[in-house]
Amino acid sequence: MKVRSQWLRGLLHTANKKPPLGASVQLHLTMAACKTEEVDIVMDGSEESVNSDEEQDETKELDESSDKESVDSAVEDMSNDDLEDLLNEFPEVSDDDDDWFPESTPRKKKRSGLSSVSPSPAKSCRSGSPASVQSSKGKDRKSSTRRSLPFSKSISEERWRSADEPDIEPTQPIFRPKNTPGPQLISTATCSPLDYFELFFTKSVLKTIVEHTNAYGAMRQEGKKLPWEDITIKDLRSFIALVIYMGVLKCFTLPDYWKTSDLYSLPYPARIMTGKKFLRISRALHISDPKVDAENDKKRGTPEYDRLCKIKPLYEDIRDACRASFHPFQNISIDERMVASKARNGLKQYMKNKPTRWGYKLFVLADSLCGYTWDFFIYEGKAKSEERKGISYDSVVILANERLLGSGYKLFVDNFYTSPKLFRDLLRKKIWACGTVRANRIGHSKTKAARGNIRWFREDDLLFVEWKDKRDVLMCSTFHKAFNGDSIKRNVKGADGVWALQDFPVPPAVLDYNKHMGGVDLSDALIGYYTVLHKTQRWYRSFFFHFVDIAVVNAFILHQHMAKMKNQKPLTQKAFREKLVSQLASPRPKVRATLTPYSHLPKHISGDSTSGRRKCKMCHNKTPVMCVTCDVALCFIPKRDCFTRWHYPDSGSESE
Repeated sequence: MKVRSQWLRGLLHTANKKPPLGASVQLHLTMAACKTEEVDIVMDGSEESVNSDEEQDETKELDESSDKESVDSAVEDMSNDDLEDLLNEFPEVSDDDDDWFPESTPRKKKRSGLSSVSPSPAKSCRSGSPASVQSSKGKDRKSSTRRSLPFSKSISEERWRSADEPDIEPTQPIFRPKNTPGPQLISTATCSPLDYFELFFTKSVLKTIVEHTNAYGAMRQEGKKLPWEDITIKDLRSFIALVIYMGVLKCFTLPDYWKTSDLYSLPYPARIMTGKKFLRISRALHISDPKVDAENDKKRGTPEYDRLCKIKPLYEDIRDACRASFHPFQNISIDERMVASKARNGLKQYMKNKPTRWGYKLFVLADSLCGYTWDFFIYEGKAKSEERKGISYDSVVILANERLLGSGYKLFVDNFYTSPKLFRDLLRKKIWACGTVRANRIGHSKTKAARGNIRWFREDDLLFVEWKDKRDVLMCSTFHKAFNGDSIKRNVKGADGVWALQDFPVPPAVLDYNKHMGGVDLSDALIGYYTVLHKTQRWYRSFFFHFVDIAVVNAFILHQHMAKMKNQKPLTQKAFREKLVSQLASPRPKVRATLTPYSHLPKHISGDSTSGRRKCKMCHNKTPVMCVTCDVALCFIPKRDCFTRWHYPDSGSESE
């Protein structure tokens, strides 16, 4: 395709030097010449046999010369307009194709220079201005076959209008949500952080994970020396508490949390669970039934194979809980989210414009006001997705469900999703939309204009606006007016070299886009601050950690809304997570010295300091000392005075 296009443009250059001809040849003759040239190009790349006979060489030369004469004669009879129409069927390559098809993965040789997994995986990249026109200069020209089609077949310069020309304001949406926007809870209820979290990780969900983890752990330990010890719901709660705790207090490796050296000395994890038990649960953690996984593995390579089988139970429960616990306000946004991973898995995607380039891609619908993750789904790849009208169209239709949301919503999307077909279909469902547009899709003019210049045109219910900022910004909307007199301040360097603030006119679509598009970005930021995601040997456990992140952040947003409804000061996210950890773990209450000073005395377990040792209740090291009243083993040596810390936790006494 690329060689053919270059050859035809050479013919056009040659034809332009000749006087225009009156006659024209039919299009099929020219296409036949193109096919002949294509066959010659393919034949040049392979030499299967060498003809030594001179007569065959002469015959070949005669054939080539006859082909060239036929092509030249066809070109001579064609006019310049005919050649232009023919060239338009072979469009140039656009650099935006890589952004439009983010699932494409680069070659393996480019993976060697990648850094390690980012500690904040769930982040998306967005610049300050909505969209900008990028110049295409010779990058990734191999993706020319996937060029996006323009909005309109012919958009002439005469259709564009200036900001001085009045525009008719479209009908504004009447907001009729399915439920009352906000938390779907009783406004007078008093809920703790644990109550909010259990809206997503219910007792039935925890019970299912415990059953499947015990089944998988027993299967792994079958035939080994140490059998599997079943865990309980309390153990799983303690495990999740430590996972959230590790997001608040970061250590380089998991065993560091249980080190007893002076450099670390973190008593809280050991008080909840031993390090060996935590790692044992972490290795055996399983979301789905192992028997169902075995049946699904037999279908590998067939259309019935489910790539998300190992996360399906929790995946569906979390999505249902997110939709049931909160209802979005009028402004919503849809964007992609990356969950960092470098696992060798077919679900892994590559997005070059995201802070997290390698990982699992999720399409997320979030509330623009608070960043609540209302719905999401995992992208399974182009081979598995049942695309009807493209993934950008289908993802919006799946997430922006008018039967669950209601009508009158204002949806904000970026240029990956914006298309006239989508916006018109959403308008029929009474969902209004606004988004950025790529320059190569609406016949964008490259003529220079002053900063703040606005021009627009309408196509039925669609408004297209071009605004000159530092770069060109192109917008499409179904509920905005072209210009209503708004302005924005920009710091501009004058002719004398002095920077000063100046006012520039701005379309209302740009202002609303900048204000309401960041719903998913806000959710990603809240997750990234204290993310619980860490490296794991199984791909499905990465999704488990991300589901915990979604549950904690959504629970925190519910707490904020409920506190504001009661005119109370909400907790910070860090304080909310700290309370949630303590309520999930619910360790044994610490015994206080409330009787007499002689009620809690140390004694040797067996009367000899060299025998009868037991594990210390605090640090889990071996000790021969125990408390008479508490009946627990506690260290009582200068380096580890666990006895004093157990009875007087607030005294802060530590051995020097």
